[in-house]
Amino acid sequence: MADPDVTHLLRELEDGDRSAFDRLLAAVYPALRQMARAKMRDQRDGHTLNPTGLVHEAYLRLVRYQDVEWEGRAHFFGAAAQTMRRILVDHARAKSADKRKGEHVTLVMDGNDAPAMPGSDLLEIDDALKRLAEERPRWVQVVECRYFAGLNIDETAEALGISHGTVSNDWRMARAWLKRELAG
Repeated sequence: MADPDVTHLLRELEDGDRSAFDRLLAAVYPALRQMARAKMRDQRDGHTLNPTGLVHEAYLRLVRYQDVEWEGRAHFFGAAAQTMRRILVDHARAKSADKRKGEHVTLVMDGNDAPAMPGSDLLEIDDALKRLAEERPRWVQVVECRYFAGLNIDETAEALGISHGTVSNDWRMARAWLKRELAG
């Protein structure tokens, strides 16, 4: 996913080395771009946010917080998944305020193993995830990594510091919960 030097660069950035900002961006950009492209594939045609814009906004939000103590690259990419979700939801809210309706997306939870839920409102998905977070916060983290960041099972396990089996189980359960919740 990313160069192992990411953890070292995060430490340098935390220590106030401003030159680490550019080196960190170069190290994480390809992986962030891949995550953004995967996420943007699920958005409607003509979406005004593109993968490059999503990457830049996510990166700027991630590195501007001086008080974050990064635990390493996995922590960084987990936070990137969460940040991309927030950006997309904020974008949908802004569009909703303009048009009085949310961005409709096809919720494809995983390639061939889960049916899409066409026409789901991104704001409805976000509301459902907030409800789920009250009961199962780790499931939401798995959804953020898998759906919003496009990480695979192994990358998600690394980002969250949990086992492959736990990610698989959480992913299966979260998909079922969301499908039921969004079906009304």
